[in-house]
Amino acid sequence: MSLRPRATSTITPAAPQPTSTSDTEPDETPKSPQPPKPTFSQRAISQTLTSTANLANLLPTGTLLAFQLLIPIFTGNGSCDAATRPMTLILLLLLALSCFLASFTDSVKALDGQVYYGLATTKGLFVFDYPDASGSGLPDLSKYKIRFIDLVHAVLSVFVFGAVALRDKNVLGCFYPTPDHQTQEVLDIGPVGIGLICSLLFVVFPTRRHGIGFPLTPGK
Repeated sequence: MSLRPRATSTITPAAPQPTSTSDTEPDETPKSPQPPKPTFSQRAISQTLTSTANLANLLPTGTLLAFQLLIPIFTGNGSCDAATRPMTLILLLLLALSCFLASFTDSVKALDGQVYYGLATTKGLFVFDYPDASGSGLPDLSKYKIRFIDLVHAVLSVFVFGAVALRDKNVLGCFYPTPDHQTQEVLDIGPVGIGLICSLLFVVFPTRRHGIGFPLTPGK
């Protein structure tokens, strides 16, 4: 019995693989270019648009909505008679009074997180629906008292409402069905001028109150 020699296998070392340069070199990402700074005119336009947005907080939108819904009914779509004309006038006066009083309403946030509304007085804010009569849990209400700027806003709101009412075709058809030339010119130019001047005054002197139906600011 003959013994055969065992074949030995030779292992050749593996060739070293080249290392990629991406592992050794740091990644260099291109930096995004800095946005150009706004010019003075762009900043002025942006500030004007931001100030114009304050008009929505000053105008009593609920009163205007009631005006748009009730005026066509009271005037009969602009065809008033001896009975509906004084009723329409009373409705306009009540809506104007609502615009006036809405400028004196404000809101506060209590410690429980609830928002409560009230009417500004000379001594502070008179809260309508707060359960505790002592007022514990409310901020200092004396800082919400009436100021002169509130009266200015109230008068301007009435003027703006009057301008909107005089631009309504139903109101014009009720009180001025066949105006002469001069009256027509006043009705065309007057409301536009009043609305523009009042709007500019609203922008210059913005309100700090958040009345019934308006949201609170984060710092309120």
